[in-house]
Amino acid sequence: MDVPQPAVERLVPFAGHPAVVGVVPGQPELVVRTALAWAQASATALHLAYVDTQRYVVEEHADGSVRHAALDPDTSDDGWQRVERELREQVAAVVGTTSVPWTLHYLAGRPDRALTHLARAVDAAVIVVGTRAPGAASRFRELVEGSVAVHLAHHQHRPVLTVPLGVVDWSQTRSPW
Repeated sequence: MDVPQPAVERLVPFAGHPAVVGVVPGQPELVVRTALAWAQASATALHLAYVDTQRYVVEEHADGSVRHAALDPDTSDDGWQRVERELREQVAAVVGTTSVPWTLHYLAGRPDRALTHLARAVDAAVIVVGTRAPGAASRFRELVEGSVAVHLAHHQHRPVLTVPLGVVDWSQTRSPW
């Protein structure tokens, strides 16, 4: 079976189609503010999503939501509700009283797959994600897990808007290019 490839006929118009936005607890507000500016410019909604990698998908629904469960059956199963509540407050503080409608989705599993599923379900025009915070731990994690933005760019057809959250001085890099 051939994998559908990006093509002009698969382009989702920006106007009237929402953006899917990857969010994480404590993330700088720049990611949500960038998505908010995009939504205001294209007169559309935001579907913000946190993907809990410590949970797995039990059932996917047509609206992009999922029923999920903890990977470790011995852990308390209510901690995710606190995280969801905190994220909702974090997003509400940034979106404020703007006229942009938004929804927060609590997803599970691999971030690239979960965001792709949600984007497909809501017919999103774009997926917005932030880069990882700078630091050795983040670089190691990205080396092991890979970049969500790169995985999204290589495994689905929607444009991926990557918001830089930290930059490295060119003179400090060791790469030859």
